[in-house]
Amino acid sequence: MSDTKNILLVGVGGQGTILTSKIISTAFLNAGKDVKMAEIHGMSQRGGSVTTQIRIGSKIYSPVIEKGTADVIVAFEKSEALRWVDYLKKDGILIVNDYTIEPFTVSLGISTYPTDVIDEYKQKFSHLHIFNAFEQAEKLGNAKAMNIVLLGSLVKYLNFEDIDWIQVIKDTVPAKHVKLNQDAFEAGYNYSVD
Repeated sequence: MSDTKNILLVGVGGQGTILTSKIISTAFLNAGKDVKMAEIHGMSQRGGSVTTQIRIGSKIYSPVIEKGTADVIVAFEKSEALRWVDYLKKDGILIVNDYTIEPFTVSLGISTYPTDVIDEYKQKFSHLHIFNAFEQAEKLGNAKAMNIVLLGSLVKYLNFEDIDWIQVIKDTVPAKHVKLNQDAFEAGYNYSVD
């Protein structure tokens, strides 16, 4: 049986998906695992899609996650998961930030934002965790920390507790943001849905 874990992070430019993927990759490299990561930035500077594929195991040859093989998808923006749900395993975990960033095509009136996306996820996925990480981060004083709130949730649901995540965060983020990010991680890890 394979010890490989496939993690797909999907979001919009400026949400911190790249930083989150670097924290995850560093943590598992420090734990002695082989890690491969691929980033797709797209038009991230203009609010476009950003995707990171991370593969972790004893020996990884490629960073590419094939359809139907992702153990978890973390959607930093709720509609972004729609583009990638085909990559999730049948028993995979979908973590969704119930937060909306409308694409510029919606602002221009070229397309419409899918309003029933959360209901669609609820009908299709049994391992589904939905919460508003933006609100959780905002309560801590900085909504930009929502990526680390989502990281805490990911660690909880994949049982990655044997890694010192707080130390990896301390080693990765600027010193002035360590406390905020530590609190954000703990908020995501401890968040429970009624």
